[in-house]
Amino acid sequence: MFIDYILICLLVICLYTDIKYKKIYNLVLLPAAVIALTGNLYLNGLEGVLFSMKGFLLGLGVLIIPFIFGGMGAGDVKLMAVIGAFKGPEFVWLAFLATAIAGGILSLIVMIKSGQFKLRLRAIWYTLLSIFYIVPRADVIGSIHNSVKYQTFPYGIAIVTGTAVAYILR
Repeated sequence: MFIDYILICLLVICLYTDIKYKKIYNLVLLPAAVIALTGNLYLNGLEGVLFSMKGFLLGLGVLIIPFIFGGMGAGDVKLMAVIGAFKGPEFVWLAFLATAIAGGILSLIVMIKSGQFKLRLRAIWYTLLSIFYIVPRADVIGSIHNSVKYQTFPYGIAIVTGTAVAYILR
């Protein structure tokens, strides 16, 4: 279907820009959102617009909390919303779940390669112990963030991977 080809082109462009420049550009996302909305309007009328809007809002909603807490950039959130605008709420939910799994696996790989896996695991352990008052309360994770330069990766990789998995599973 034509909408699928447009979405795949969007994902390739966003993957490239996120890896190369660490950005997902509004200049790419805004026209794509308009194409998704008008494409679904053309294919299914007002029902298609509603489908597109539900997908957009769900895509936006699932990543807004991680964005608020600094876990990802706004481009990642908007990309997931545009994916929802193209494919609707059921697809974007599946893509989100697959993205979360892909993101977790990629995070583990980055932590292991950078030598921070044991440090992070220890921080999580001590934080859990302090929550249950087994050890004195401390912000171990926060102190690690302040003392160690930690590795990140472009989350667009996880989003594109999760969306590809959603295509395969549907």
